[in-house]
Amino acid sequence: MNTAIRSAFAVSTLAAAFLATGCANMSERDKATAIGAGVGGVAGSVLTDGSVGGTVGGAAVGGVIGNQVGKKR
Repeated sequence: MNTAIRSAFAVSTLAAAFLATGCANMSERDKATAIGAGVGGVAGSVLTDGSVGGTVGGAAVGGVIGNQVGKKR
């Protein structure tokens, strides 16, 4: 149950951050980076039972992957 609460908190925090900052002026690559960081952070949190290191590491890896996927060809 504790993991579910932490995961829900992480998702709601990321959603609030996205809503507060807005994405209207972001490039496609920036949007892909932000989405990758959000998904990676949630995945890292879930996989490591909510550890801060896992969440931050997942966000960093997800952001890099999103940045590379969002490149224009």
